[in-house]
Amino acid sequence: MVRIQTVRHPGETHVALLRDGVLDEFHIHRPAAPDGIGDIHIARVIAKIPAMAGAFVALAHAEAFLPDTEGAAALGEGDHVTVQITRAAQGGKGPRVTARLTGHPPAAPPVRLLHPGPTPLEELQTAYPEAELSTAPFPPDLAAEIEALAAPSFALPNGLRATATPTAALTLIDLDTGAATAARAPKSTAQFAANRDAIPELIRQIRLRNFSGAILIDFAGMPAKRRAALATPLQQALQSDRQNPRLAGFSNLGFAEILRPRRRPPLHERLRCPQAAGLAALRHAAAEAATQPTRRQTLRAAPAVIAALQADPAALADLARVTTHPLLLRSDPALPANAWLIEDSRA
Repeated sequence: MVRIQTVRHPGETHVALLRDGVLDEFHIHRPAAPDGIGDIHIARVIAKIPAMAGAFVALAHAEAFLPDTEGAAALGEGDHVTVQITRAAQGGKGPRVTARLTGHPPAAPPVRLLHPGPTPLEELQTAYPEAELSTAPFPPDLAAEIEALAAPSFALPNGLRATATPTAALTLIDLDTGAATAARAPKSTAQFAANRDAIPELIRQIRLRNFSGAILIDFAGMPAKRRAALATPLQQALQSDRQNPRLAGFSNLGFAEILRPRRRPPLHERLRCPQAAGLAALRHAAAEAATQPTRRQTLRAAPAVIAALQADPAALADLARVTTHPLLLRSDPALPANAWLIEDSRA
């Protein structure tokens, strides 16, 4: 059974896709900062870049890259064109767009958003029309699993543990047998079985964290020349991903090379920005207000966090609907980036 479960928080909605009760996908939607996937814009070509085989185009509030293969080749600087965002801004790069659209009138100025793309919830409902939709709070075990997605490492079957290191170019995932397992010096057959059996959970964790682009996997305790034998279980596990990733092969050093299409931003980028820190503080304030409704709270946070919340008045309005007293905001430059504290307000 497929179930889509959503929980609204101040400024954002958390969306979970579950298959037979197991978390299969997780998404965050922020109305004040949507990722833009599927948005249709009237754009203007601002620079042709032959060396990159494409052009930069101006959108309403950003710049995007339009490849020659997606329609830039026929355009000149200053031309207006109707485009759709196919890859959200991520990894320090702006969004990517295509001009290969049908059913739209000729583009004319000004630059503007014509139609927003689907939210993650809308996209899941289209992909799984038979799914049951629930707006009940996440049960504690599911909430704990979602909270753990922020960590760079995660447990796998047979005592293995994976550590993910995302970079702008690729994501490296290192599998480790752990000190206790390594001390037993398992035979090569046992090492192969341990890695093979961990693959379905490893691929699920990649999907939950939305790692994409080039993904390199360093399997545990196996000689490089034997790792190619893991190709079949890897390919089978990848079939469960609706993003259609593919196994490109194994490098000479034994890394499994997976290419997973980039669309929405990876989860770690959604969780490690000032806005995410501010919204986490609002969730905490809402929880405190539920147990202590008369408490007056002050959020003391790094300036970037306060600025992000002030730029998102809808999130503060969401919080005000569930609290008795407004949350006071206090910018503190002495705090580290993205740091925040909830304190009692002074009388």
